[in-house]
Amino acid sequence: MERERERRERERERGIKRERERERERERERERERERERGRGREREKGLRERKQRDSKSRERGERDRERGREGEKERERERERERERERERERERERERERERERETMPLGI
Repeated sequence: MERERERRERERERGIKRERERERERERERERERERERGRGREREKGLRERKQRDSKSRERGERDRERGREGEKERERERERERERERERERERERERERERERETMPLGI
């Protein structure tokens, strides 16, 4: 009877030890899960930071490209204006040439 009681007591203690060990294992697993979540959070933050930097660089590049486009458009407009001025000058020269031609036609030949 005494041995039976001791056996039950040892069984109970082993059960308690097993339960404590299972609880410690569950706690370790919860901690590992928290670490994984923290890691994911850091990865997510890192990803967001990187995306924000890429977007910022892309936006800056777009602004620079638009500015270059405006500068290029201004330069093209200046070139068109220079071409129009050259065309007006050529037209004035042709007009002067026609005027000289008319003067030669109206000049008396004997002079």
